[in-house]
Amino acid sequence: MQMSRKLSAIALSMAGLCAFANVALAQTPEPKLDAVVQNGARHVMQQYAVPGLVIAVSVNGKHHFYTFGVASKTTLAPVTPDTLFEVGSVSKVFTATLATYAQAKGQLSLTDTVAKYVPALEGTPFGKVMLSHLATHTAGGFPLQVPDSVQNEQQLMDYLKTWKPVYPAGTQRSYANPSIGMLGMIAAKSMNMPFDQAMEQQLFPALGLESSYLTVPASKMGLYAQGYNKQDEPVRLTPGVLGNEAYGLKTTARDLIHFTELSLGQGKLGTDLRRALTDTRTGYFRVGPMTQDLIWEQYPYPVELKSLLVGNSNKMAYENNDAIALNPPLAPQQAVWVNKTGSTNGFGAYAVFVPAEQKAIVILANKNYPNDARVELAYQILKALN
Repeated sequence: MQMSRKLSAIALSMAGLCAFANVALAQTPEPKLDAVVQNGARHVMQQYAVPGLVIAVSVNGKHHFYTFGVASKTTLAPVTPDTLFEVGSVSKVFTATLATYAQAKGQLSLTDTVAKYVPALEGTPFGKVMLSHLATHTAGGFPLQVPDSVQNEQQLMDYLKTWKPVYPAGTQRSYANPSIGMLGMIAAKSMNMPFDQAMEQQLFPALGLESSYLTVPASKMGLYAQGYNKQDEPVRLTPGVLGNEAYGLKTTARDLIHFTELSLGQGKLGTDLRRALTDTRTGYFRVGPMTQDLIWEQYPYPVELKSLLVGNSNKMAYENNDAIALNPPLAPQQAVWVNKTGSTNGFGAYAVFVPAEQKAIVILANKNYPNDARVELAYQILKALN
């Protein structure tokens, strides 16, 4: 216990040093922004015993990086903008982008059904589900996780063959890893390659992501933060069926803020990839205060904090919620707050951007702490930018 307190004290001390260093290196020093970020980050770290945190802020393409604490309580290596974090369900945004990229290249259509790409599911209820429903959590009702009994692809097919919808597709939103996982598998299949290869050798390089991995290479393991669970035990992600497709990305604040900037329309991309990013921001369903895009979730901007807290609540994550279809789908908007949370047992992530103001925020931590705290911190930061 005494050693744990000592490590916590060292981590907090290092947090202050890291924050100071990054303020000094910021391209355009913003005293108000710096104060809000540092105070907010320290509050979160102290309240939830978060060992390490990095915050990236982008305003019109200009970066501010703030790092706090340690990537590992054993090595005491400080967090940097290039520390690798597990980002959990933020991975789903990249999976959706792979699907829209394949669509832009004419290799699939989101209006197709599953059976077109997985003939083994022809004639089953799941085979009749449209790909767009897989990307909007409206396929008809899946559990949050792939069942523990499913340990390989054959068992996955057996499970999907016997799956029965709980409600008609497109009427309820049930946040689920199996559906987005299958979208990833199908997208890669349409590109004639395994999912990991499609992401690491096709999508990530095309997006200019230099430090994003599904499997962290040995040469980069020194940059991989150690995650910590609720008992402050060291943990990292254990691979599972459809895990990489649904929650397997490890990336840096530098790469993730770059991705949000591309989603804001910045940077140079080929026509297909630009269209792919735009398509992920099309709205398909109204769910409470939130509009469900292709994994991204958006709110009319300016937005009240209470709406964001409802949209990112446990009720949204763990319960069925009424989904009102938008016909036609809502074209990408500018005056919106677009966000996605992500968690693993030892990490917590949040990505936000506002197209109308060309602003983006990324928050990565090596501990899973409540979504409310992430949302409130990002909201405070955006207010400081205004």
